[in-house]
Amino acid sequence: MAIVAKKIQDVKVSSINELKEAFSQTKDFVFADYRGLTVGQITALRKLLRAKEAQFKVVKNNFARIAFEQLSAPDVAAYLTGPTAVAISPKDPNEVAKILLDFARETPALHIKGGLIGDTVYNAAQVEAFSKLPGRLELIAMLMSVMNAPVRNLATALNDSNARLVRTIKAVGDKKAG
Repeated sequence: MAIVAKKIQDVKVSSINELKEAFSQTKDFVFADYRGLTVGQITALRKLLRAKEAQFKVVKNNFARIAFEQLSAPDVAAYLTGPTAVAISPKDPNEVAKILLDFARETPALHIKGGLIGDTVYNAAQVEAFSKLPGRLELIAMLMSVMNAPVRNLATALNDSNARLVRTIKAVGDKKAG
């Protein structure tokens, strides 16, 4: 049976609202257990994530759960247990997942719990598989390469026929001159 507080504390409400504001800016989150990390390691991780415009926030589980519920996000309460930090990814969640998993390999104290990518809840294994996929920019580059290939091949073929004609005329001219 839950104990219901008689008076809602303004500090708690403002903390939940801050989390809700941070969570509302994106739909991509990776949850991690940071227990055992030193301040220097967390700072280094935050620096790596900041390069990708992501944040690494240590959250109170209950506040985060309430914020996610108020945003009508899928249920992520299973990942909000124990010491929890949330990597908030506004641009490319794939890159953020790669950074976290690489950091977790170097620093075994960091454990990936799961993630919320879009409207899909992923467990730790699925987050790892997601991180191995090409990122958004890589996919765009692949698509542009595939779209550009026919035009490039046509230009090469057209230039090749002109070059052959020039070489043939030169060979005929050299033969007649010699």
